[in-house]
Amino acid sequence: MSSEAQRPKGLGAAARVTALAGSVMDLHVRIALQEMDREKRRLISGGIFLAMGGTFMLFALLGIEVALLLWMQSKLNLSLELSLILISLVDLVLAGISLRVGGRLAKGPYLPETLEGLSKTTKAVLGKS
Repeated sequence: MSSEAQRPKGLGAAARVTALAGSVMDLHVRIALQEMDREKRRLISGGIFLAMGGTFMLFALLGIEVALLLWMQSKLNLSLELSLILISLVDLVLAGISLRVGGRLAKGPYLPETLEGLSKTTKAVLGKS
C-alpha cells in the first residue's frame, strides 16, 4: 500500500491506458492475422506503401515547417525562438483537433471479439474479476 501512496497518480493511469491500448492492439493483431492468412501479399504490400506514404508525409510536413520558419524570420522579422514557439502552438492546435476528430471516429461500432477483448482487458487493468 505504501508503494501505491508514493507513486504519482498519473503514472498509474498512464500504465493502465498503455496496458489497455496494448491489449486492443493484440486483439486487432490476432484478428488481422486471420485475415492475413487469406490475403498476405495484398496486405503486406498495402502496409508497406502506407508506411512509405506516412514517412514521406512526415518529411514533407517537416520541410514545410522549416520553410515556414525561415519565411517567418525573413518576412516578419521574428526571432528564431518566437518563430519556433508560434509553429509549435499551431502544431499543438492541429494535434488537438486531430485527436478530437480521431476520438470521435474511433467511437464507431466494433466487432464482438473486440468488445469482448476490451471488456476483459479493462477488468484486468482495474483488478476486477
